[in-house]
Amino acid sequence: MALTLGMITIDSTDPGPLAKWWAELTGGTVEQENDGWFYMVGVPGWGQKLGFQKVSDPTPGKNRQHMDLGSADLDAEVERVLAAGATEVHRENMDGFRWVTFADPQGNQFCVSGAH
Repeated sequence: MALTLGMITIDSTDPGPLAKWWAELTGGTVEQENDGWFYMVGVPGWGQKLGFQKVSDPTPGKNRQHMDLGSADLDAEVERVLAAGATEVHRENMDGFRWVTFADPQGNQFCVSGAH
């Protein structure tokens, strides 16, 4: 028996706006809103959903897990993600493999690289 990935869930003190932000950024849709405490976003082509769960206190410090997203046009995607309201945290280039680390509007970090 093996585990399978069902969803990537992000804790938030205000999950509704964050779910909507991620839905817009990924071209997905908010598929479920459960009384303001849990939102589910479906993203075409991903196979898994993004979950946004209300918590009373966010985990302090840098998140220990993050999403690595890819794009065929990294430079254009960086501009789009910044224009959508993300904050750039760091840029990296390792032997020609480039990626940028961002923070979403609530500080959750994620990376965007050239296509995987």
